[in-house]
Amino acid sequence: MAQSRELPGIIAWLDRASERLGNSLSWLILVMMLIQFLIVVLRYAFSVNSIPMQESVMYMHAAVFMLAAAYTLKHDGHVRVDIFYRAMTPKRKALVDLAGTLFLLLPVMSFVILSSLGYVGKSWAILEGSPDSGGIPGVFLLKTLIPLFAGLMILQALVEAVKNVYVMTGRLAATHDDETHEEHL
Repeated sequence: MAQSRELPGIIAWLDRASERLGNSLSWLILVMMLIQFLIVVLRYAFSVNSIPMQESVMYMHAAVFMLAAAYTLKHDGHVRVDIFYRAMTPKRKALVDLAGTLFLLLPVMSFVILSSLGYVGKSWAILEGSPDSGGIPGVFLLKTLIPLFAGLMILQALVEAVKNVYVMTGRLAATHDDETHEEHL
């Protein structure tokens, strides 16, 4: 959508924070790949197995997947069926995006938070650890990513809703690029 500098104060700040978080998480992907490579080398070259290393890859993968979802939303990277959408005017696209945010994304993310709080709370109450001997004793932290994911999605959804309202009212130029959503066969 539009650049953060064209948005009002807190909305622009939230948009930039989402960008910084997404960029930071991209480094975690590199770390995850290096650790996975090390796990494979240790296992097949030296017959050494490390449960904490294996679990750390799972934790990093979960963190990237859950925490970068808002960044993906910011960059319009989620899967969409573009049969009618791509031919719409920018204002009509903004209306469709706003409706999707208000009637689908926000209710679903609210449900995720509400339905996960008991699950995460119970995990924190017992400081749940790995079921594997020698594993990472932080499963409760891993489960905390669920409501955190939904919270970040809600914040970014609010940013996107404001952007869409601004586009619809002509206060912000739409920057939907049809080239960014080409079909690859």
